[in-house]
Amino acid sequence: MTAKKKELIFETPRKDGFSMPARFDEHERTLVAWPPKEEAVNTNLQSFRDEVAVLVKAISTYEPVTVVVDPADEVDARACCGDVATILVVPIDASWIRDDGPIFVRDAGGDVAGVQFDFNGWGERVVHEKTKVMPAQVISALNKKCYTAPFICEGGGISVDGNGTLITTEQVMRNGNRYSGMSRDDIEQGLHDYLGIEKVIWLGRGLVEDTETDGHVDNVVEYVAPGVVMAQVTNDPGNPNFDLLTENLKRLKSARDARGRQLDIIEMEPLPYLPEMNGSCAVAPYVNAYIVNGGIIAPQVDPKMDDQGYRLLEESFPGRKVTPVPTVFQADA
Repeated sequence: MTAKKKELIFETPRKDGFSMPARFDEHERTLVAWPPKEEAVNTNLQSFRDEVAVLVKAISTYEPVTVVVDPADEVDARACCGDVATILVVPIDASWIRDDGPIFVRDAGGDVAGVQFDFNGWGERVVHEKTKVMPAQVISALNKKCYTAPFICEGGGISVDGNGTLITTEQVMRNGNRYSGMSRDDIEQGLHDYLGIEKVIWLGRGLVEDTETDGHVDNVVEYVAPGVVMAQVTNDPGNPNFDLLTENLKRLKSARDARGRQLDIIEMEPLPYLPEMNGSCAVAPYVNAYIVNGGIIAPQVDPKMDDQGYRLLEESFPGRKVTPVPTVFQADA
């Protein structure tokens, strides 16, 4: 008699009852990466660090903050943030921990675990050797269980409602520079297994100016509550984002989430542009504000638009006040 082949069953967050909560849910803490020396290639590093220090102090008034810092920069980070944040020394060579760091999931009992996804420098644009192992080290330092996912998922490329629905863009998660050989079904199954989601809503593209990440969704839409999203729009046909934002809005209006609900959509029309740096133009959408326990950390960009953007954020998140933070660190001349 031929022995029956044993089926391999891989451990995943989904099988263990974990799923990703929404960003607007209660936080245990916020992780911030201290800009390492490698960030000085195209940036005035000290100005960047000064800005991050302001951000850390702002967040710390609402919830605990852990600053992840490379060993070479520990003294500087402690001097700037040690009075308001916990310093976690882990080798890093990049400061964008939402994208390259761990993504956390939670089970019905409130236990939290971390998932380390692959990261390839936003489509092989940059190489971060230290960062490849950073997520697992952070998860271990926080005494959480660690899962390793066999595909790429950047935190800025997804938005979840905590009820089983995830929104992303085709520009990011169907891009051959990250997902060569993976079908749409493969990607959705991976998100199901490692983030516990049931439904993916696919938008087309992110902002035209978002060239470094290939159109992350966090610049065009964010969940405000289950069944409610804030969507970036523009009423200016001359804005290069007019057509793609119109298409994204159309898709959101026709979508149904994992619970079968039609989405309530809050349209964010203000779209502030940063001062031009090194010949490039960038935006700092209010849609990409950071929701903290009891507050909102929002970009301080354009006095002509900030008040309008902040007002809409506070109306969308009742009981939370906006704390503005500066968004422009100076590029080297």
